[in-house]
Amino acid sequence: MSKRQRAALGLAVVAAGMAPLFVLPKGDFALSTFIATGCMAAVAVASGGYRRLFAPRAWTLALGLVAAAGLYALFYAGNMAIAAFHPLGVGTQAETSIYALIASSGNPLPLQVLVLACDSLGFESYFRGTLQALATPRLGGAAPFAVAAVDALIHAASFNLLWVVATFMADSVWGLTYYRTGDLSSSVLSHFVWDVAIFMVAPIG
Repeated sequence: MSKRQRAALGLAVVAAGMAPLFVLPKGDFALSTFIATGCMAAVAVASGGYRRLFAPRAWTLALGLVAAAGLYALFYAGNMAIAAFHPLGVGTQAETSIYALIASSGNPLPLQVLVLACDSLGFESYFRGTLQALATPRLGGAAPFAVAAVDALIHAASFNLLWVVATFMADSVWGLTYYRTGDLSSSVLSHFVWDVAIFMVAPIG
C-alpha cells in the first residue's frame, strides 16, 4: 500500500469514527468523543514516529497558551457579532447547542475533563501530528488551513454552519501554532485549555 493510500485509509477511519459525534444523542457525547478520538489516536500511532512529535519547551507551551487565549477572545468577539448581525440567519442558539454538549451532559466533573483531554489529544494527534505533517512538505504554510478545511468539511455532517466555521477557525489557529513550534505539545495544550475555558469555565453564548 502506497503512502497516499495509507493516508486516504487513515482519513476514512477518522471520518467514520467521528460519525457518532453527529448522529448519537447529545447525552452520549462522552461515548462519541471516546470513539472518535480513539480512532484518531490509533491512526496517528499507526502512522509512525508519534513520540517524536512531542518536543515541549517553555516557549512552545507559552505560545500554546497565548493561542488559546487569543482564540477565546476571537470567539467572544464572534459571539457579539452574531448576536448583533445574525449573519445568514445564524443566531447564538447555534452556539449554545455546541457549548452545552459538555455542560449539560450530566456527567461527573472528572469525566467531563477526561472527555476534553481526549478531545484535545486525539484531534491534535491526527489533524496536526499526522495529516498536517503529511501536507506540509507540499503545501508549506498553507497546510494548516488545508487541514482545517478537511476537519470543517467532516463537521458539515452536523448540519450546523456555525460549528463548521468554528472548526475551521480553531483548527487554523492550532495548525499555525504547530507549524510555528514543530511541537505537538503546544497545540494539544492550547486545544485543552481552550476546551476547558469555552465548554466548562466560561461558555460563550
